[in-house]
Amino acid sequence: MKEFAYERAFDVAGAVALLGAAPDARLLGGGTNLVDLMKAGVERPTLLIDVRRLPLDAVEVTDDDGLRIGATVTNSDLAAHPEVRRRYPALAQAVLSGASGQLRNMATVGGNLLQRTRCGYFTDVSKPCNKRVPGSGCPARTGEHHNHAILGASEHCVATHPSDMAVALAAFDAVVSYETADGPGELPIDELCLPVGDTPHVETALPPGALVTGITLPPAPLAARSRYRKVRERASYAFAIGSVAAALDVRDGSVRDVRLAFGAVASRPWRARAAERALVGGPARAEAFTAATDTELAAARTLPGNAYKVTLMRNLAVAVLSELAEEAAR
Repeated sequence: MKEFAYERAFDVAGAVALLGAAPDARLLGGGTNLVDLMKAGVERPTLLIDVRRLPLDAVEVTDDDGLRIGATVTNSDLAAHPEVRRRYPALAQAVLSGASGQLRNMATVGGNLLQRTRCGYFTDVSKPCNKRVPGSGCPARTGEHHNHAILGASEHCVATHPSDMAVALAAFDAVVSYETADGPGELPIDELCLPVGDTPHVETALPPGALVTGITLPPAPLAARSRYRKVRERASYAFAIGSVAAALDVRDGSVRDVRLAFGAVASRPWRARAAERALVGGPARAEAFTAATDTELAAARTLPGNAYKVTLMRNLAVAVLSELAEEAAR
């Protein structure tokens, strides 16, 4: 066990100052991912900065009728919040589908968003992994990869992003707020997680020393009729092998607006923008949903063990969109 120091921060400025003074420090929210990685030897911080006491634990309606979610809101509180359930039901469903009740009671929104991959090669320090040790290789490509990426991967990494919550946030154009020693900043969630390329160890666009303070969801009336569907290998606590967050606005049998995001298929939540463009203005029918999803999945680059995900994601997206279309027609 490597020794580390522990500090508790009570305000944002204090947390940022502590983070800036110790480059190897890590922020501790619920610890549901970080502590496991420390036990495995993947993370070896010299300092843990406990941020649970920061005043970032509220969910509030914004002036323009969106939602502002503090970074230390627990997953359980987020899923149970009446405004989340009313305005963005897919987000509540996504959070409830992740982990167990005990873990959701501890895990924070900020930590969930920034959690690291569950790729077995990444979490096993006896194995090479470009994400953990740049330049060491990606054994998943020729090894165990049945749950790995089919979109946006590279020869350097085929790991997936594990968050359910982030998929729903991506569907609704969430914006991530952060604080640094130089002041506050914002990143659209589409820009938060970086493409893998040849630097899979550089996972986010957050500047050094940044503390995520919250997430803002812009107003999205169609999100009130939205859904998150997750496929996993067992019904109990398990990470997705494929998931979809979707919202659909149908008028007179035609798609007026749509939001679609995929999970467990890439190193980041995957906004299916090609499929969205193909759907808008067209008929709200299963055939159109299939064609649009195939347009998105045309970019898939599979490995022998994960090629099944193309069919899985097509069927999953079509099923969810068809259900939403049927609801709109009632």
